[in-house]
Amino acid sequence: MQSPKDATKATCKAHDHVRENMPPASDEDFANSTRGFIATITDARILNAAGNPVWEMTSFAFEDEETPPDTINPSLWRQAKLNKIHGLFKVTERIYQVRNFDLSNITFIEGDKGYIIIDPLISSETARASLDLMRAHRGDKPVTGVIYTHSHVDHYGGMKGVMNDEEIAKGEIPIIAPEGFLKEAVSENVLAGVAMGRRATYMYGALLPRGPKGHVDSGLGKTVSLGQVSLVPPNVHIQKTGEKLVVDGVEIIFQMTPDTEAPAEMNFYFPQMKALCMAENCSCQMHNIYTPRGAQVRDAKSWSYYIHEAIELFGADTDVLFASHHWPRWGSETSINFLKKQRDMYKYVHDQTLRFANHGLTPTEIAEEIALPPTLAEEWYSRGYYGTLNHNAKAVYQRYLGWFDGNPANLHKLPPVEAGKRYVELAGGPDKLLAQVRAAFDKGDYRWAAEIGNHLVFADPSNADARHIQADALEQMGYQAESGPWRGFYLTAAMELRNPRGPATGPGLAGAGQVRELPIEQLLDSLSVRLNGPKAGASYMAFNLTLTDTKERYLLTLENAVLHHFKDREDKSADASIEIARNEFAQLVLGEKTLDDLVTAGKAKVSGNGKKMSELVALFDYFNFWFEIAMP
Repeated sequence: MQSPKDATKATCKAHDHVRENMPPASDEDFANSTRGFIATITDARILNAAGNPVWEMTSFAFEDEETPPDTINPSLWRQAKLNKIHGLFKVTERIYQVRNFDLSNITFIEGDKGYIIIDPLISSETARASLDLMRAHRGDKPVTGVIYTHSHVDHYGGMKGVMNDEEIAKGEIPIIAPEGFLKEAVSENVLAGVAMGRRATYMYGALLPRGPKGHVDSGLGKTVSLGQVSLVPPNVHIQKTGEKLVVDGVEIIFQMTPDTEAPAEMNFYFPQMKALCMAENCSCQMHNIYTPRGAQVRDAKSWSYYIHEAIELFGADTDVLFASHHWPRWGSETSINFLKKQRDMYKYVHDQTLRFANHGLTPTEIAEEIALPPTLAEEWYSRGYYGTLNHNAKAVYQRYLGWFDGNPANLHKLPPVEAGKRYVELAGGPDKLLAQVRAAFDKGDYRWAAEIGNHLVFADPSNADARHIQADALEQMGYQAESGPWRGFYLTAAMELRNPRGPATGPGLAGAGQVRELPIEQLLDSLSVRLNGPKAGASYMAFNLTLTDTKERYLLTLENAVLHHFKDREDKSADASIEIARNEFAQLVLGEKTLDDLVTAGKAKVSGNGKKMSELVALFDYFNFWFEIAMP
């Protein structure tokens, strides 16, 4: 396996420029991130049932050094050191957080009888370890409520680490989420799950070795955990701002914030503790208006508006502000100042992007022109550790004007492979273009080297020299990146270009663990995306489906190469009628069991032509998670 290379003189010079333009040195963030520390576990090492680590900090020991290596942006180095501080912390009376046991924070509110949990992380193993740590130091009490702040997986995936299947099935413990949570969670993590999941391996540097030349930090947190993920639907839905609940003796006032950091998200305030939770609408960095792993573009204008509304609703009465990532802030004045600058940061990106657009600039041009004003640029929490000003400006443009920049030359461009071949021909052949790439690299012009090198790679991915020089250029761009996700994308691409993987052993189905937990409506939605339209062709099929455990009934039809489902409808002329429990139906459509297997085991009953259902299942695609990104 080919190893990473050293930083070049051009990269070292770029880092000197960053040092000269960083905000004034301050220990405030380090003081806030350690305030209230109670305890942790050794190296934050958390194992799964097989004894393998799903989370640990040992591999980040290199970040204990004071001075950053030449291969790491000095500003990202500071954020990485902050995100390495882990353990259980007291936020204020009755509020505690476990930080850096996963990408996100898990927060515990002490109720009258037990713990109300906010955001149970990505994995059940990390959530369980966090709860164990809380119980070890604050008492062995039951979980009396769970709140999902929003619909991203790092805020609900570890639910089965804090509640068992029996507790979930009983439905007696409130699981609270904003209206629309389940729809958006399914949309993001199931319907587009393969593409997002694969791109996330780049964004979070999940495949990179941890070290000065590999993964350092994700900006938003250290990285993602690698444990068991589940999607447990909420049983309490918050619908409007001002709605109040009392959970285990704790009063909570909710603020709905749709179309902000997530399509379904909410902030909330605890009057008894004068504490404001800003979910993921505020964090100690510039967040993503568009996330490079792929998702709906977020509404920067709404994002700014709801931060302002939070100031108006709760700011004057807030003694402590905490969120789903990073560290809290104490004091009303400090909290309000932080909120105002976060508010204005997103509105500035929104307004100035549209100002430039109305002058006729394209998204790429706008991204090169836009810069934060001095009052925002002076704050560490405005730095682009996760989102960047560059790609956020492009996101605002996309939300209003779409992917097309208005230049008709870009309206129907050639696909990458065909364009690559023609660029190579235009350059006079692969050797001449390769020489141009190397010349650009030698001058430290890595962006141009990567742009023209990409054509060479897509024209002929078997050209090892082309892949290696492309990897060299992307690697230096990764070393220079302040954004954790940008670094992850650049360095992962470099690694895969140098060390192409062999053919996949077989396709997989992303989100299978979450699919098992889905209500039938969302599960059927997910099948529509997997249907191979060309294979379905002109076929027509119809099935009456009865879920024996939930007593739900659906008519499924395949028509015009589209799969439909209709609740509480039946077709007497359907090909077959099937009675089956939801879990067994999930096994059927995931390809884990055949219909014959389930019938033989007494887990399904079929009347009519059951072979037609097997024909339908055969039309579902199973996606290869490891599709190429930096190569065709």
